[in-house]
Amino acid sequence: MKKIFLALLLLCNISVFLTSCTERTIDLTKVTIVYDQSDRPLVAQMAQTLADDIERVSGVRPSVATTPVEGAMVLLGTIGNSTVISDVNEINGLWESFSIRTDANKIEVVGSDPRGLAYGVFRISEKIGVNPWYWWADVPVAKNANVMYGEDYISEEPTIKYRGVFINDEDWGMKTWSERNFEKELGDIGPKTYDKVCELLLRLKANMLAPAMHTCTGAFYSHPESQVSADKWGIMITTSHCEPLLVNNAAPSEWDVERDGEWNFLTNRDRIVQKFDNRIRETSQYDNIYTVGMRGLHDEAMKGSTDPSVRARTLEQVFAVQRGILENYKKQSADEIKQIFVPYKETLDIYDAGLVVPEDITLVWTDDNYGYMKRVSNEEERKRSGGNGVYYHLSYLGAPHDYLWLNTTAPALMYEELKKAYDAGANRYWLLNVGDIKPMELGVQMFMEMAWSFDDFSYENANKYQAKWLASVFGKEYYERFQTILDEYYRLAWDRKPEYMGYEREWDMPHYDLLHDTDYSFETGTAQARLADYKQISDECQQILSELPNELAISFFEVLGYSVKSAYQMNLKFLMAQRNHETGKQEDALASLAANDSIQQLITEFNTMLDGKWNQMISEVPPGFCAKYQMMPEVGTEPTSKHKLPSRQLYPEFDNKIDFTSVKAKAPFRLIEGMGTDWVALQLGEPLDAVQDASNLASEHIDITFQTEVAPEGKDEITICVSMIPMWPIYQGRSNTFGISLDGCEPVVCENRFVEYAESWKMQVMENRKDFVVTLPFDSSIKEHTLSFHIGDPGQIVQKITYK
Repeated sequence: MKKIFLALLLLCNISVFLTSCTERTIDLTKVTIVYDQSDRPLVAQMAQTLADDIERVSGVRPSVATTPVEGAMVLLGTIGNSTVISDVNEINGLWESFSIRTDANKIEVVGSDPRGLAYGVFRISEKIGVNPWYWWADVPVAKNANVMYGEDYISEEPTIKYRGVFINDEDWGMKTWSERNFEKELGDIGPKTYDKVCELLLRLKANMLAPAMHTCTGAFYSHPESQVSADKWGIMITTSHCEPLLVNNAAPSEWDVERDGEWNFLTNRDRIVQKFDNRIRETSQYDNIYTVGMRGLHDEAMKGSTDPSVRARTLEQVFAVQRGILENYKKQSADEIKQIFVPYKETLDIYDAGLVVPEDITLVWTDDNYGYMKRVSNEEERKRSGGNGVYYHLSYLGAPHDYLWLNTTAPALMYEELKKAYDAGANRYWLLNVGDIKPMELGVQMFMEMAWSFDDFSYENANKYQAKWLASVFGKEYYERFQTILDEYYRLAWDRKPEYMGYEREWDMPHYDLLHDTDYSFETGTAQARLADYKQISDECQQILSELPNELAISFFEVLGYSVKSAYQMNLKFLMAQRNHETGKQEDALASLAANDSIQQLITEFNTMLDGKWNQMISEVPPGFCAKYQMMPEVGTEPTSKHKLPSRQLYPEFDNKIDFTSVKAKAPFRLIEGMGTDWVALQLGEPLDAVQDASNLASEHIDITFQTEVAPEGKDEITICVSMIPMWPIYQGRSNTFGISLDGCEPVVCENRFVEYAESWKMQVMENRKDFVVTLPFDSSIKEHTLSFHIGDPGQIVQKITYK
């Protein structure tokens, strides 16, 4: 019965397309796929790939030819390079665009360039039932003996010119999987792995890859066939902020201090330049994107002077040398070669100290590693010929704490922050840090769709995208259930990521190095509520798994089920250990131990399904280099305060809540669904609008009414806690200010000023909030009051308001 259900479901998922086709629909099992052998290499690859996909659906592989034949044909080609297709004026000269035209006996797929052609082919593949995640997430292929297809379609140019992912912090996932399982004959991440990665990227309409680069992994170019695998799929190689000119100095094969000396441009210039020169000479025939500048080894700061202005002069020398090397081997002027500069960590300070970055180099702005953009382009930077871009994280290893395990970045947050960057001109380059790809599939899928067609997304639909995508794969009847699961899953992680439940901090003072009890309370009920919410969505995932046919259930477990169930068990482990510390009861200790065992059982289930296809992709709960959340907390037979959370880590919040979720927000104010502790947040103006005087009662403001109990004896003040989403100023000269007033009194101005890696910033990261406690004049003889928020620096976001 489940197999019948699966067949019907998959057919339904493509029926909307099939029933909308014209009478020109063609059976793809009876066509010959034709391309011109003088066309670009990717076209030949796509002819074979289309044949593969038709065979995946039907069991019949169509013929592939290099000249037209009698009968039905699918003609593939790129404008100006092929004799088998017609030129399409609508896409001529466009970037990565395509046209599909159908007549009585042929389908013509024309690309403005090779990747445009590939995206056209993969549109057909998706329409006939081959999901881009058919291999990486085991989404079943819709089986159909008659593969009918036909449409006329012209694509637009992609929103973002260069789009791709960075495989990073791979030590406990991609590396262990490739080394011990998928590519164990090589014992490393190599061409076999990258062949699968690059196919996925092209199916997702991406065009670039930053390869894995940790010390545990052989450098990308230590296996030359890996570049060939990328080129086979038309995927450009780009690199992270710490890999200048494609040189991975974290890999001993690329740079060894004992062999090569110190990675210091001022004292070891000749050796470093030799490395740059050799790498570009070896790879100049490929279409890649080059990171310019340099940092220290791996993720360290530059060696030499710590004065940012001195470092700026050094980097300017580095730019000149690197651009000369590129010109020499690429045989183009520097301003015609794709280059990026990433002001990441200390290099942002160097940039702010007056670093002169050549005009044609793309500035790639980064988030703070935790989902909040540290900077977007100001008006002058938007004028650069090289344009601007974004480097964004779904996964991170670093202080104050890693999150390498599960995909927990809220979709609405990702949209809001990327929209801010996009509106400021970041449309040239988008790179997403995806860890090991799995289990980040939902975040990767959404990011790539936004990069392809950003205008399809809005504040109204961003939070719904992932549930709709899941419903398109697993059944539209599940949409509401998927949305409920995702809302609760992301909301619970918003307050505290599963990786943070040990309340330790990494690379910090010794007293932060210990596992602590949480700030959820069994006395007030917040701990029980959190566990109940997690249990509900974990049980719902299990119920859906039991309803789905086996093939779909496996895929659902990979994409969402594993993450939801694991997050619940991690919370259960720590919260039941906490209750054991409070009560000394053995049943609480046993519940914590059982949760820890369940985490391991879920890993075993992941690693053994599909005959071990993904064995070692989640080799363990990723420990990073010094995390402890993956450990079992102590439990005992007596109550103890040994693990009590220090009061300095507690945030202020009061019992009485002011609800703003039903306020009538009009531009420039906005309620955003899918952000904040209560899953609706209030945005105070558009981020790029002009700064206003938040202390001025007449400034733009939004009013929120609330009621209190009347106290005839009188009370002359009220204390309000406003919890803000912890954003960064959008660029130099801006801050994070807003005003708050009560019942028409003068506003009090609040400003979130912080320094990265300082104590206040670390607390913001761990708690995902910045709280302001404000005391305001208050007339307790009045029942109804008006709380007003005044715009200062536009774009600040309120997530919760409480008072006493």
